[in-house]
Amino acid sequence: MSEPTESSRPLRVVVADDQAAVREPLAAVLGLAEDIDVVAAAADGNGVLDAAAAGPVDVVLMDLRMPVLDGIETTRRLSDEHPEVAVVVLTTFADDDSILAALSAGARGYLTKNAGRQDIVRAIRAAAAGQSVLDREVQDRLLATVRARPTASGPQLPADLTPREREVLTLIGQGLPNRAIAEKLFVSEATVKTHINNLFAKAGIRDRADAVRRAIAAGLA
Repeated sequence: MSEPTESSRPLRVVVADDQAAVREPLAAVLGLAEDIDVVAAAADGNGVLDAAAAGPVDVVLMDLRMPVLDGIETTRRLSDEHPEVAVVVLTTFADDDSILAALSAGARGYLTKNAGRQDIVRAIRAAAAGQSVLDREVQDRLLATVRARPTASGPQLPADLTPREREVLTLIGQGLPNRAIAEKLFVSEATVKTHINNLFAKAGIRDRADAVRRAIAAGLA
């Protein structure tokens, strides 16, 4: 019998939440998805790091407020020590500081606990594929926060950005997720992801939050 290919094997997911009443049902529900294998459930950041070290892990579904080692610091350490592991935040907190801190630490997605099972599964799949997913409330708050802050002078957009890459950056600055950008441009999500990867590499953009800031600074959003 042949080994499963990288694309056909289930995504290996760690669920992190300090409340067993949240953690255990969430792990059970996610495990119902055919392409998700919940390999560990952790009550704090140290449990997450232990699971990542034991690996392999594709995605961590991360609560922010945990004892011993919280979600922000755990995300930062995962980014440094296990950059292949994507983090999707799932939390009750959607305040400006939490959102910016999580994204700056390296989180690839940010959902509130109002998100439904399908939203969470979709975010896990997107994060594993290298995409960012922010729920609408988080997008709106991120945009409002960035726009309210004075724009510091920073690096200009490189001259070799293609018109399509500038268009994609404009739409990111407006808060659109990859799927909405694809629909607006009449292209596939894979094509949007390629444009974003090229854009980030050319412009030295770190993450989705940084892209929003750069779009606003450039007058594109």
